[in-house]
Amino acid sequence: MNKHDMKELPIDFAPGGQAVLEGVLMRSPNYIAVAVRNAKGEIVFSKKRFTSWTKRLKFLAFPLVRGMVGICEMMVVGFRALNFSSAIFMDEEPQEPEKKSSALDSVFFAFSLIFAFAISIFLFKFVPLFITTQLEKVIPAIHDNYLLFNLIDGLLKMGIFVGYLALMLLSKDMHRVFEYHGAEHKAVWTYEKGHDLTVEHARKQTRLHPRCGTSFILIVFVISIFTYMFLPKQDTFFANFFLRLAWLPLIGGVAYEVLKWSARHIENPFVKI
Repeated sequence: MNKHDMKELPIDFAPGGQAVLEGVLMRSPNYIAVAVRNAKGEIVFSKKRFTSWTKRLKFLAFPLVRGMVGICEMMVVGFRALNFSSAIFMDEEPQEPEKKSSALDSVFFAFSLIFAFAISIFLFKFVPLFITTQLEKVIPAIHDNYLLFNLIDGLLKMGIFVGYLALMLLSKDMHRVFEYHGAEHKAVWTYEKGHDLTVEHARKQTRLHPRCGTSFILIVFVISIFTYMFLPKQDTFFANFFLRLAWLPLIGGVAYEVLKWSARHIENPFVKI
């Protein structure tokens, strides 16, 4: 198949990935590949077959459900790829991202995932809601207007998220990771536009991509503002917190569908906004 034929065909899947230490992870429907540059400047590759749970169990492929499954899968795959890249970066013996781990490694890996998830919930759910709840005690307008309450909660989430990214950029190593993040987007654009996957073609592409995980997080924040407006406000902070937490999987599922829709309608003026 030549390049002209590729341009005439619709994209058959939505490739994705993420940055890792001195490299990138790329994912297609059937494979996961990680490429990492070691201290000698050599690029170390790892390529493994990957079958999503949405293909193994059909009911997991339903809209709204598939989003949460995909998020969980990418968290697991991403952590393994980060461990793989970290070992190469530290000049240690790397463990393949999909290699079967020992029981101790599995426990440590599960603890790391749970810890990361707990930190995310604390920063982006607990802290904004706690601050907003304290503000409504001293500002009557917030207490009397639930829309304003949820708007402030949502804006605080976005502020914490942007601040978190800004702090990460202070680290030279993390700044480098963000550069790889942009490079991954350029590679995806190159493929989706039907060009040969070369450095020359990738350089011409934008580092911004509508299916970026950052876009997904911001979409979650926006959807949560409107979703929580329709939830009855509870009498206590923790009742409010756990009610909102219970709705998070559904909000994530809706955000995933919005992200997929936006990627298919990238020229739509509303999507561009």
